[in-house]
Amino acid sequence: MRVLIVEDEPYLAEAVRDGLRLEAIAADIAGDGDAALEMLGVNSYDLAVLDRDIPGPSGDEVARRIVASGSGMPILMLTAADRIDDKASGFELGADDYLTKPFELRELVLRLRALDRRRAHSRPPVREIAGLRLDPFRREVFRDGRYVALTRKQFAVLEVLVAAQGGVVSAEELLERAWDANADPFTNAVRITVSALRKRLGRPWLIATVPGVGYRIDAGADRERLDGGRPDGAHG
Repeated sequence: MRVLIVEDEPYLAEAVRDGLRLEAIAADIAGDGDAALEMLGVNSYDLAVLDRDIPGPSGDEVARRIVASGSGMPILMLTAADRIDDKASGFELGADDYLTKPFELRELVLRLRALDRRRAHSRPPVREIAGLRLDPFRREVFRDGRYVALTRKQFAVLEVLVAAQGGVVSAEELLERAWDANADPFTNAVRITVSALRKRLGRPWLIATVPGVGYRIDAGADRERLDGGRPDGAHG
């Protein structure tokens, strides 16, 4: 999951971003309305955490632009305005949820995950492919019934690959979906993380490399397990 935090209080924004990262949620920060609109125009986000009282175009205007774009991206308004009329106007603008300051980070995380599940209601909450079972809510992974302990970043990468259902995911897309805007596009982080993830999942290798294109879950890995073989394209 990748989230845009629109908040003009730097310490609060950074605290939220760092807390979300600990929950394997990639997050970027926009300190004003102009920055938020620019980032929304060039990046793909799953959710927006939006303060209404920000410099430049207001949070309300940013919300209107998100709704008008037709992206369907959920909006969680995070603001000190806690009167019922404030909440009502926020929902009328298109907000999907409303959390008032001060707040507990744990509650924010739970609300974001609930919004993400609602957004992706057509996907099963627990995803399975090639003997792999991934539960995004409990943050658990099993392969052939065996629990696999993953780091937060490994889980985030695997979640993107599993969601593709065997389709190829480029390194650039993995970097965009599992990291944040500060990630170096020339870094080896994706290759290193995929290599470590592949080893954690064990043989036969479940993640195949498509040379020059990206990575995919090898749906034939189950057959390879029965045959005692090794799937092609596992290097990289």
